[in-house]
Amino acid sequence: MKPENFPPNPLALVPLGVFLLAYVAVSLAAGDFYKMPITVAFVIASIVAVAMSRGGSLHRRIELFCKGPANPNIMLMILIFILAGAFAQTAKAMGAVDATVNLTLSILPGNILAAGVFLAACLISISVGTSVGTIVALTPVAAGLSEQTGLPLALMAAVVVSGAMFGDNLSFISDTTIVATRTQGCSMDEKFKTNFAIVFPLAVLTMILYVLLGSSSHPTFALEPVAWIKVLPYAGVLLAAVLGVNVMLVLVGGTVLCGLIGLCTGSFSVWGWTTAMGTGITGMAELIIVTLLAGGMLEMIRYNGGLAFIIQKMTAHITTKRGAELSIAGIVSFANVCTANNTIALIMAGPITQEIATKFKIAPNRSASLLDIFSCVVQGIIPYGAQLLMAANLAGVSPVGIMKYLYYPYLLGVGALLAIVLRYPRKHTK
Repeated sequence: MKPENFPPNPLALVPLGVFLLAYVAVSLAAGDFYKMPITVAFVIASIVAVAMSRGGSLHRRIELFCKGPANPNIMLMILIFILAGAFAQTAKAMGAVDATVNLTLSILPGNILAAGVFLAACLISISVGTSVGTIVALTPVAAGLSEQTGLPLALMAAVVVSGAMFGDNLSFISDTTIVATRTQGCSMDEKFKTNFAIVFPLAVLTMILYVLLGSSSHPTFALEPVAWIKVLPYAGVLLAAVLGVNVMLVLVGGTVLCGLIGLCTGSFSVWGWTTAMGTGITGMAELIIVTLLAGGMLEMIRYNGGLAFIIQKMTAHITTKRGAELSIAGIVSFANVCTANNTIALIMAGPITQEIATKFKIAPNRSASLLDIFSCVVQGIIPYGAQLLMAANLAGVSPVGIMKYLYYPYLLGVGALLAIVLRYPRKHTK
């Protein structure tokens, strides 16, 4: 019987290099990230992964590749993407986006809108427990605010992504929190306390930066009456999230509520509703394709020993707690670069980093916090991750254009590294 996977092997990382070359390098050389579609780059890398893989016949290697997309976490993500697309487009067609924009403009001065949207994204994501759901709900609103205030569209999309990653990292119902705490063997409240001590000052600093950046805006809009009934879907989604309702049920409920309100207000007919849902679902096609291909490519890298090689190299010369914590950060970050999915990266890296934490007597809540933080840092800045792809798709901008305004993920990465070096917070490092 053949082993489940091969020993550490640096050549297994070639498909990842092919992808980075095909997408990032080619796009930079062309000066346009739309020249090389990310789906094509993943197809090329996936072909290379199957072609060079060990594991028997071509049929057998293709079967191994298909195990990646068949992962329950990936399939769950795809279902969420489908429902998110239906909700987002239905809300837009019904007029929920315009109504929410008008409400926001009537409450917040134009010069602090960016910071206000960041705060809203933080609160929603920590309630919903999913960054993707937050991005789906808020990005259309942020795009509408951009049109009305003159703030850059990429900035407003980045504000939403930044706030979404804040809650994704802290929420008690977030997949990343659940996986991080379970693999490290600690309680959620202890992990939350450790996390919060590190991230809260960085979130405050991000707010200040967005206030300063937004102060240059010159609002050109005239306030219109708020259609309160059309704001209900977003309010309902937020309320359901606070009550801990499953994110898929939240999206289904939001879509139904949008549809009923749209029918009652004459915003669309029954067929207009179904058309909006269909348009939203098909609009997620690229994101779904990327998720499937990334899952397959990762499975080939894992099977052939690519991740095992990285883990082996990163843990070979550890002698101190700081070194152990840096290796934990490096392992989960690399796994996230490969998977473009922070939950899957945590599932893969968690058991290994737990062994490192035990060996060097790192508190479980500390290792869980570092795992979750660095997975969210990477997930929030890679241009082929679900968060940036979703925000770019809904806002109509390039993922790379969004990256320059992602202040919170960048500050979070720097702050977490300083927390390792300075052994902060002290009471959670013992």
